[in-house]
Amino acid sequence: MPDIETFRTLVRAEGTRLYRDLPWRRTRDPYEIWLSEVMLQQTQVVRVMTRWGEWLECFPTVEALARASVSDVLAAWQGMGYNRRALALKSAAEAVVSDYDGAFPRETAQLKALPGIGPATAQGIRAFAFDLPGVYLETNVRTVLLHHFFPDVPGVPDRELTPLAEASCPARAGETGEGPYAMPQDADDTPRSWYYAMLDYGAYLKKTIPNPSRRSSSYTRQSRFEGSRRQKRAHIVRMLLDAQASGRPGLVLEEVRAGLNDMEIGAGRDTVSSDEVASILADLVREGFARAEGDVWSIA
Repeated sequence: MPDIETFRTLVRAEGTRLYRDLPWRRTRDPYEIWLSEVMLQQTQVVRVMTRWGEWLECFPTVEALARASVSDVLAAWQGMGYNRRALALKSAAEAVVSDYDGAFPRETAQLKALPGIGPATAQGIRAFAFDLPGVYLETNVRTVLLHHFFPDVPGVPDRELTPLAEASCPARAGETGEGPYAMPQDADDTPRSWYYAMLDYGAYLKKTIPNPSRRSSSYTRQSRFEGSRRQKRAHIVRMLLDAQASGRPGLVLEEVRAGLNDMEIGAGRDTVSSDEVASILADLVREGFARAEGDVWSIA
C-alpha cells in the first residue's frame, strides 16, 4: 500500500498526462459546474459536451432555470436519462434563487439540502467552483482509491475509502495542511486540480484494467431499461411534450396507450393494458411531470 504522499505525487503526474480539456472545466460558475455534475451521473462525457452547452443556451443562469416552465425543462432534458433529475434541477434552482438570492451556498450541508444534490454533487460544486477541500467519492475517484489501496479486495465500503479521499485531498490555498487534509505540494496543488486528476486517472484506469470500482460495496449495475416501466414513463413524457408542441391540449388515456403499444409491438413485446397506463399516468401526476383535466392528460 503506498503512503499518501507517494500516491498524491503519482496521481498528480497522471492527471497532468491525462488531462481532459472539458468545457465545464473552463468555468468556476457553480451553476454551470452543478449542471455538468448532474449530467455526468449517467451520461457519457462526449454526449454531455454537446448537451451541456445546449442546456445553457436555453437556461443560461440559475435564475433563468428557476423561471422556466416544467415543460420547457423536460423538453430540454430529453435523452439525458431520468426525467426526475430535470425536475430536481428546476426545484433546486428555485431554492437557490429564493433562499440565497441566486448565489450558490458553499457549505456542504446547505448544498445537500437542495433538491437532488447528494454528497458527491455537493463536493463537486465545492471543489470545482470554490476550490474547497472535501470528500468527493464518485465512480472514477473510487476506481483510483480501490486500485492503489485495496487491490483484489472485494466489497470495499465507502467508510474505508472516505478517510483516504480526505487525507489525499489538499487543503485550500493558504492553509497549512493540518487536520484531515494534505499539505499542498505546490501552488498548483488545489482541491479543484486534485479531483480533476483523480477523475482523469480513474477514467484511464477503467479503460485499461478490469474496472476496480466494481469492487466497491456501493457499486450497482443499472437496471435494464428496454421494456421497463421506466422506459414507458419516459415514452409517455415524450408523447405529452409532442402533443403540447403541436398545440394540442393533451392526450386521452387510449391515445397514450396506443402510443405505448406502438413502441412495445415495434420491439416485439406484449401490449400494455389500460390499467397499467393509468397507473403510470397517476405516478407522473403525483411526481409533478403531468397533470390531468377531466380525461385529458398533459405535461405539467
